[in-house]
Amino acid sequence: MDQVVIGMDPHKRSVTIEARDTREILRAKGRFGTDNRQYQAMLKVARQWPERQWAVEGANGIGRPVAQRLLADGERVLDVPAKLAARARVFDTGQGRKTDATDAHSIVMVALRDKGLREISLDPELMVLRLLSDRRDELSHARAQTLNRLHRLFLELRPGGAPAKKSTAQYKVLLAGVRPRDLVGRTRRRMAAMEVADLERIDAQMKTMKAELKAGVEALGSHLMDINGVGPAGAARILADVGDVARFPDRNHFASWTGTAPIDASSGEQVRHRLSRAGNRRLNHVLYIAGIVQMRNDTDGRAYYRRKLEQSKTTMEAMRCLRRRLSDVVYRQLVADAQLRSRYPDEAGPGGHSGATKKSSATDQTPDIGSSDKPLPEPAPLTLPSQASTRKTPGPGTAATSRRRAGGVNVERPTGRTTLTPTSVDAHSTASRSPTP
Repeated sequence: MDQVVIGMDPHKRSVTIEARDTREILRAKGRFGTDNRQYQAMLKVARQWPERQWAVEGANGIGRPVAQRLLADGERVLDVPAKLAARARVFDTGQGRKTDATDAHSIVMVALRDKGLREISLDPELMVLRLLSDRRDELSHARAQTLNRLHRLFLELRPGGAPAKKSTAQYKVLLAGVRPRDLVGRTRRRMAAMEVADLERIDAQMKTMKAELKAGVEALGSHLMDINGVGPAGAARILADVGDVARFPDRNHFASWTGTAPIDASSGEQVRHRLSRAGNRRLNHVLYIAGIVQMRNDTDGRAYYRRKLEQSKTTMEAMRCLRRRLSDVVYRQLVADAQLRSRYPDEAGPGGHSGATKKSSATDQTPDIGSSDKPLPEPAPLTLPSQASTRKTPGPGTAATSRRRAGGVNVERPTGRTTLTPTSVDAHSTASRSPTP
C-alpha cells in the first residue's frame, strides 16, 4: 500500500488537511476544529491509511500544539517551513491564491517532493528547558519595563533623575531620601516604591530561574557554559532552540541559521556582503552578549576584535566578525558534546538525544539556509585537530572534535585550528571562565 502524506495548515481553532499518496493522487481533504471531538474525528479519517505521515506547516510556531498532540498519539510528523509552502503556492496553478485549502495543498506537495524535511520528535528535557528559557526572557523584559517606569518617576521626584545601572538596594536608598510634601509628589513616591518592590520580586524570581537553568544545562551533559560569555540562560537558549546539532551539515549552515553569516551581495567585479537580518534572532542575541563579555575581558575574542579594528573595520563590522567566530565555537562545542554522548552512551544524562538520532526535537527552530549565505572572509577552519593535552586555557574556546565520525552526527574532518578554540575534547570542565553578565 502506498504511503499517504497528510498536509496540514494549522490555526488556533481549526486545521485544514489534504491527504495524497506517493503518486500525488488525492485521497481526502477537509477542515476540522482543534477541540477534542473534532481532533478525534480527524485522527479517525487518517487512520484508514496504515502507512501515513503528517506534514505540519510551522510545527515550531502556530502548528506546535497540534504537532505535539499528534506526536503524543504516536503519529509521525514532518515540519514544513512556511517559506517552502509559500514558494510552492506561488509556482502552482491558481495564480497564487491563498486560502486554507490551497495552503494545505502546497504543504502536502512540498512534503511529497522535498525529501529533506525534518521529522520532529518529543523531547521532554528540551521542552522543559525551552519553557524555562522563555519564562526567563519574559522576566528580563518585565524587569526592563519596570526600570523604565521607575526612572520616569525618579525624573520627576529628583532633579536630574536617578543614575542608571543601579541595584535594587541602591534604588531603595535613593527613594528613602525623597520626601515630597505635595499630594502629587507623595503619589509619585508611592508608585516608585511599588516599582522597587516589583524589582525585588522579579530579581528573586530571576535568581531562582538562573539556578534552575544551570541545573538543566548540566543535566543534559552540555559544556556550553565553558565558553566565555555564555551563561546558564544563554546555554539553555542554545540547547532549546538547536535541539539536534546533526541537522546542520556544517558550521556555515549553523551560522546562517543564527543570522551571523553575511549575505553575498556581489555584482560583476564588485565583491561585497551585506548584513543578514534573517535567522534565529534569539541565538544571535546570545552570541552578541557573549561577544560583549569577551571584549570586556582579556580573551582571545578581544584580541580577534582588535585585529579586525586594525584592518580598518568599523566597530560594528568587527563585532559582526566576532559573532561569526563565536557561532563556529558554539557549533564545535555542540558537536563535541554530541560525540561524547555517542561515545559514552552510558554516561549521558537525560539529554543524551543529541547525535544519537537523525530526528530533531519538537522545540527546534526551522533552519533557513540560503544558497548565498556565506561566512565572512578569513573564517575559522572547519574543525580543530585532536590534541592529547587536557589543559584548557581561558578564552572563548570549545572542545575539539575527534577524527572518528560519531554515529548520527555530521562532523567535518579536521583541517586546521582557530585561535578562538584552544581546548581539547577531554578538557570541558577544567576551563576558567569570565563571569557572565
